[in-house]
Amino acid sequence: MSTTKVGSRAAKTTKTTPRKAAAAKKPAAKPATSMKKPAPAKAAPQPKTQPATQAAPEAAKLPKTKLVRDSFTMPKPEYQVIDTLKDRSAKAGRPLKKSEVLRAGIKALAAMSDEAFAVAIADVPALKTGRPKSKKPSAPAQQE
Repeated sequence: MSTTKVGSRAAKTTKTTPRKAAAAKKPAAKPATSMKKPAPAKAAPQPKTQPATQAAPEAAKLPKTKLVRDSFTMPKPEYQVIDTLKDRSAKAGRPLKKSEVLRAGIKALAAMSDEAFAVAIADVPALKTGRPKSKKPSAPAQQE
């Protein structure tokens, strides 16, 4: 395959190999001219049964949960803790992704008693929500 540059895009050109060309020019299937005896009737196929040990896990499968994408803002020192926790999980033999660390934290909070939960969230300051304003001054509207 060769590429040629046309403007800012690359256009691909392909050459057919002799093997592909021969496969593309297959002769059409011959019509059935010979008379064959019909195949003898077969007995109805028996349904295959699987051992009970394999059928049980399939029945126990949970329906696929819907995933939700979200974004949030957090202070940089708290964000760096996520990397520290990822490193700890890797050393423990179970490397985690950032989302897995956050989900584990949510599970830990959910498992707490109301008193322990209140203590844990007491140290979390409220943040200003939304995106930061851009530092570029906006151009004033021209009047005519």
